[in-house]
Amino acid sequence: MTTLLSGDLKFKHFLGGKFISDKPTYDVLNPSNRQNIGQAPSASESLVGDAVLAAKKAQTEWSRLPANARGVLLKSLANLIRENLPRLSQLVSLEQGKVPELAQMEVGIAAEYLDYMAGWGRRIEGEVISSDRPGETMLMFRRPMGVIAAVLPWNFPFFMVARKMAPALITGNTIVVKPSEETPFCAAAFAELVAQTEIPDGVFNMVGGERKTGELLVANPDIDMISFTGSSAAGSAIMQAAGRNLTKVNLELGGKAPAIIMDDANIDIAAATLAAGKSINTGQACNCAERIYVHKDVSEKFNSALVSAMRDLTFGDPMSQEGLSMGPLINQNAVKRLEALVENAKSNGADILLGGKAEDETGCHFSPTILSKTNKNMDIMTAEVFGPVFVVDEIDSLDEGISRANDSEYGLTSSIFTNNLTSAMTAINELKFGETYVNRENFEAIQGFHAGVKKSGIGGTDGKHGLYEYTHTQVAYIQI
Repeated sequence: MTTLLSGDLKFKHFLGGKFISDKPTYDVLNPSNRQNIGQAPSASESLVGDAVLAAKKAQTEWSRLPANARGVLLKSLANLIRENLPRLSQLVSLEQGKVPELAQMEVGIAAEYLDYMAGWGRRIEGEVISSDRPGETMLMFRRPMGVIAAVLPWNFPFFMVARKMAPALITGNTIVVKPSEETPFCAAAFAELVAQTEIPDGVFNMVGGERKTGELLVANPDIDMISFTGSSAAGSAIMQAAGRNLTKVNLELGGKAPAIIMDDANIDIAAATLAAGKSINTGQACNCAERIYVHKDVSEKFNSALVSAMRDLTFGDPMSQEGLSMGPLINQNAVKRLEALVENAKSNGADILLGGKAEDETGCHFSPTILSKTNKNMDIMTAEVFGPVFVVDEIDSLDEGISRANDSEYGLTSSIFTNNLTSAMTAINELKFGETYVNRENFEAIQGFHAGVKKSGIGGTDGKHGLYEYTHTQVAYIQI
């Protein structure tokens, strides 16, 4: 049969180990040129229910398999991903708009992530708890939640499947994945590889569709945990749906990352690092720095260096041009949203140091942009930008920088550029964010714990602590 890996972009749901054809209901567009690259269906309520039922039926036997044996199966999937990396990365570029180097990195990290989580098969631990009673032993176990609903974003459409599937499966859960309607084919290609492994039927399931499909999935009473990555508004809606069944949620939501540039920082490194970080996925990552607070004594030098670094970023269609820094935004709505944010800032007194506009009517491209002289009343200072746009403001001191950085409803990532250890540690201790980066780009490690505070989410992903998100505890009291 022809597959997505051979270029036949026809989406099929995957449940109980079988691919299910369905009538397409919407077009999937290449964001670089807005051409139709395929059609995808929205799963019905009955089909979503069948997928959850398949996962539920498979979960008990899957959890009885030793964790290390589950890890062996995850590693076999990682090897298949590496064998298909060129075609998978091309699909990521076509469907989501990543430049080839970043698309290849995304696919490669997905395989690495599966290997990393597979290694936890021999390291999942419980505890021995001291008892008050003579002759009693207290043991705490880590148990799987059951059936996981994973609702995915479009910005890392292949990696995010692995990021949610790997910790869920290694801890004994089964999963139903719902990819973004913007990028369904990357997830479908992932499912095709799962089907080639010996992962039992029903352990991994996938249903495609638009918003309604996601709502049906998270509202299903047989779902034991919801793992969602996306906007804060969508996360709030999912919490409301989860509340009806008291379903556990794990939410990675938006960000409004600040970067503080101190007067002792290496200005060239700071500017180059921030510009390079903003070029990752065209700024469409919740980690990306958006607000830059630079000490007044170096603001002129920094602004000049940042303008130079951002001006050097190139963008276009990654499928037809080589050596680009960035691809497109995901769709025209994203372009219009950035235009509105920039226009609102301009009308309220902001200066445009660079860019500030959409670049063509065919694709979804927006020029690298830097704004200055902004204030907290502008929409761009409070809304998540999710694009290649910086705002830069002066500060008089580190204390002011920390205060303004913390003045946000989001709390995912933050950064500081300084060569003073005291300044760095002060920022680390006082910034109210889940992650703080010092003299480097905002990009997390798979062994860390990617988690936010405030409206940036509940729970987290990656590392030991992300793994244990997919478990609940059971304490046994054994009286001799």
